Amino acid sequence: MVGLKPPEVPPTAAMKFVSAGMAGCIADLCTFPLDTAKVRLQIQGEVRIPRTPSSVEYRGVLGTLSTMVRTEGARSLYNGLAAGLQRQMSFASIRIGLYDSVKQLYTPKGAENTGMATRLLAGCTTGAVAVACAQPTDVVKVRFQASRALSDSARRYSGTVDAYRTIAREEGVRGLWRGTLPNIARNAIINCGELVTYDLLKDALLRAQLMTDSVPCHFVAAFGAGFCATVVASPVDVVKTRYMNASPGQYRSALSCLLALLLQDGPAGLYKGFVPSFLRLSSWNVVMFVSYEQLQRAMALARPA
Repeated sequence: MVGLKPPEVPPTAAMKFVSAGMAGCIADLCTFPLDTAKVRLQIQGEVRIPRTPSSVEYRGVLGTLSTMVRTEGARSLYNGLAAGLQRQMSFASIRIGLYDSVKQLYTPKGAENTGMATRLLAGCTTGAVAVACAQPTDVVKVRFQASRALSDSARRYSGTVDAYRTIAREEGVRGLWRGTLPNIARNAIINCGELVTYDLLKDALLRAQLMTDSVPCHFVAAFGAGFCATVVASPVDVVKTRYMNASPGQYRSALSCLLALLLQDGPAGLYKGFVPSFLRLSSWNVVMFVSYEQLQRAMALARPA
């Protein structure tokens, strides 16, 4: 695997911001079916108000994907892609593109190395700000991914723009920010799991001279970051997905959603969809970080002297 070498002049914050958004979109295009399978597995068996029996049961990642293709068509794997790409252009740009700048802001002057606490604080900060800005796009994405293919007359939303309008009209503007608190918790955890782990692994590999600052190093660090992020964030991710997809009045709060999940499925329910979550996060991280490193380097090299 080859790639661009690090430029002599490091990329600017603006270059990192744009590169992160573009890299997030590339990663979403490659891994969106896995994300959709994860959402379907996470909401499977959910007790709804009113109760509606489900005739489709999903079993495993491949089983979920094949069932969706067989019963709803291949296009169903990309339900909500437009909202997903909108989300990444704002979400990834902030939480990933601004991470280094915020980390430098929190690093004490004169410090030789950035400590773990500073990295964690930077990850939590950019993750929380990103959620506050991009939450409506995440709500719409989850709604589309959770809904099965229906006829044109029975569809919940006719399109992405209509989804924003309908949610705001029927549930109020607050409906577009449904699940913000669990999503902030989830993304603060994921941001730390992804960015901080990637940061630390990459630094360790370079310091030990096991690898050079190239694509293989980025691949290994990104894969490790995806595994760590999945382990720590899956419980919050399941609650977030169910709460976002809930009909009005189904849950009083994210806490009541958590309690209902534990009563119904026990602690194991917190790790529903773990395999597709891991496959999606690890592959997403690999594609995103490799793309991100190469895009910002390409922008830096293309910058006029």
